[in-house]
Order: sequence, then C-alpha cells, then structure tokens
Amino acid sequence: MKNLNIRALSFVCLLFGFSINSYAVPSIQTAQLDNGLTILLVEAHNVPMVSLQLTTPAGSRFDTINKAGTASMLATILGDHTAKHNDKAWAEWLDSEAIRLGASASRDTLSLSLTVVRDSLPVGLDAFSEALLQPGWYKKRFLSLREDGIAAAIKSQETPGTQAAQATAKLLYGSHGYGHTTSGTAKSLPHIQLNDLKTLYTNQVRPVGSVLAVSGDITMQEILRLLKPRLKTWQGKPSVAALDIKQPSVVRRKSSHVTIPTSQALVQFSRLGIARSNHDFFPLFVMNHLLGGGGFGSKLMEEVREKRGLVYGVYSYFIPLAAPGPFIITLQTRAEQAEKAAQVVRDVMKTLADGKIDKKQLDATKSNLVGSFAQRMDSNRERVGLLSMIGFYQMPLDYLQNWTAHVQSVTLSDVRRMAKAYLQTDDWNILQVGPAKEKKH
Repeated sequence: MKNLNIRALSFVCLLFGFSINSYAVPSIQTAQLDNGLTILLVEAHNVPMVSLQLTTPAGSRFDTINKAGTASMLATILGDHTAKHNDKAWAEWLDSEAIRLGASASRDTLSLSLTVVRDSLPVGLDAFSEALLQPGWYKKRFLSLREDGIAAAIKSQETPGTQAAQATAKLLYGSHGYGHTTSGTAKSLPHIQLNDLKTLYTNQVRPVGSVLAVSGDITMQEILRLLKPRLKTWQGKPSVAALDIKQPSVVRRKSSHVTIPTSQALVQFSRLGIARSNHDFFPLFVMNHLLGGGGFGSKLMEEVREKRGLVYGVYSYFIPLAAPGPFIITLQTRAEQAEKAAQVVRDVMKTLADGKIDKKQLDATKSNLVGSFAQRMDSNRERVGLLSMIGFYQMPLDYLQNWTAHVQSVTLSDVRRMAKAYLQTDDWNILQVGPAKEKKH
C-alpha cells in the first residue's frame, strides 16, 4: 500500500462538505411528502440526466452485538433482488433499461441510489420503489451473498489498512455503535441471519427522518408528481431517530500492535473528533488541512516525507458524524523507521499545539481550500451526496452557498485554538500494523 488513496480521501472530504466554492453552488429546493419524507432538489438542466439518493438512519451503528456487517448486508440485498425479480432477472432488467441502481451503508446511514437519463426516469423510479418497498428476502441468495462477504472479509485481512480500520474502531469506540467497521469481519458475518436484515429494515428504513436528494434535469413539481404514487404506501418513523445516539467515551494514550507478515508498517494515530453539529467544524477543518489534510502542502507531508524521507505518505482527516467521529493521522513506512516517523508526527503536533502557526501559513491553507474544488459540483451524483449529508444531519439549506465565507472567516486565533485543543499528543492513541516488534532486552 505504497500509494495512499488520496483520491478516496478527497471524496470523503467532499461528502462532508469540505471542498465547495460558493459561486458554483445552485440553490437547494425542499419539499415533504405526506408520509414525512424530506425531498431536497438541485436543478441542473445542462445534461438530460437525473440522480437520486435516499438516505435513511439504518447504518452500521445499528448492527447488533457480534453481528457487524448487518447494515452492509441489508444494502447488498436491497440492491441485488426484489420480491418480483430474482437477482438475475433484476440485473437483466436494470441493464436493459440503462438504470444504474445501488445501495450502500456507512456508520450512520443506509442509502439507495439511482441514476438514469431523463426520459427513463419513470421506469427508473419504478425500479427504485420496487427495491425500497419490495425486498426479496430470498434465503438461498442471502446465504450466497453472505458467503461472498465472508470470503472478501478473509481476503481483506491481508491489507494493513483493513486491519488498522478494524483495530482503531474497536480501540476508540469499544461497544459503541461506531466500534466496528461497516463491512463486518469474517468472524461477525457468519452470525448474521436473514431475520437480522428484516428487523433492521422494519425498524429503521422509514420515511420520517429519511432524506431523498435529487439532482438533474427535473423540477420539484415533476419529481413530486412521479414520487407520490410510488411511495404512498411507505409509512412510519424509525425506532431510533437519525441523531439519537449516545456519546462515546473518551479514550486516550492507548497503544496496540497488530502483527502481519510484512516488512512495512502502517502507523495510525487516533482520537475522537467532532459531531457533524459542532460549531467548530470550519476552524477544525482548516487546522486539519494545514496539519495533514492538504497533501503536499501540509505540515506532516513537509516534515515527515519531504524533509526526512521517512514515509511513503502521511495524511490526516476527521469524520463528523451524528456523534463525535474519528480523527485520524496515518502513515506508512518501512518497519525499522516506524518509531522515528511516529516521533516526527508527535513533534509536528506539539509545534502546532504550542501555537507556532503564522498568518502566511493560514492564508495559504485557506486559499488552497477555496480555490481548488469548485468543479466538484459538476456531477449529479456528487451533488446528491452533498444534499443527503445536509438533509440527514439537519444542516442549514444555505450551507453550501456560505461554505467559502465560513472558510474565509476562520482566524489565526481559531486555528491555534483548535490545534491546542486537538493536537495534545497525550490525547491520542497509537496503533501499528506490521511485523512483530523486537523484544527489548
């Protein structure tokens, strides 16, 4: 894993509203169906395409004990077949109509998405509503998909990143709903039964508290006319509301080591970050971009890779969720250099925590943020991801329009305050994935 997945990291940043220039952002329209489903729309008539994303509070934090991967398996089932179509017939029909339909799960959410050309929107919505409202629950197919998931989970254990993600989730969150990875493990997946999926679906996949984001060549009047008859039978509210979640306990100064047969080491620092509702999002976001979220312009990349050549790559990020999500610093290097590289990371953190950040550095960071990502709004599918985030976490509808102003308003005092609050080295946990450590005599 010499090449760190910076493109994937950028996409994560995008989904949480990290990288949008306000002048490129159109207005968001909103409506609500009689069943309580919130509709958010951005019209885009330049291309005859429409994308939708339904986001519900049915993510992996609702997985029951020892059954990590339940939400992910439910998403797989919803996208794979329905009560009317088995998996082969379903795939053939979607392909024949050029319908792109899929489902996925994250920590907080389960999402069902659709992309079609404008003229195929009615039949696309037929497929969308069928997947949502008429799950197949074919046991034989479920067992086959579960076996596929187990095989993939076993294979993923060869990847240091997977090992790190699993160990860090457990270290940071323990028995909290965020304390496991969304995809589950080879140990947890065999425990999942079809009834577990049905229970999660029945309890949480409900219109109240869910958001349907729409972007493309469509008006609100048109989309409401198409949706109302197709979703009128979908009723109710979830057993647990989207933002109803217990706060995780703070974990500090823990260390662990995962041994795998390799000559390289992945080192991961972790601590709790912030919730999506936290008012310090923008100050922390700017500080993190300066720390390690800005690629080759960040302090970590400059000090650990460019000056000392200790790592293949190093970066930092935080994920704001319904409750405080993880704040992560990750590097990969040769095993014999791991401790030295980790110490440089600590030194950088201490320097910033001590307030050694000047206005020139801050201005460069903000300019990089504001000037780099306006083009990200060009895709309907990216827009519905952003709209879903805004609606699900109950953020202001002018959030995107004000994004640049929020970044520009971050002061040097704000960034120093965030660095002091979040970069104290004693507040962080550390995990290493790699060869066994040599015992000291």
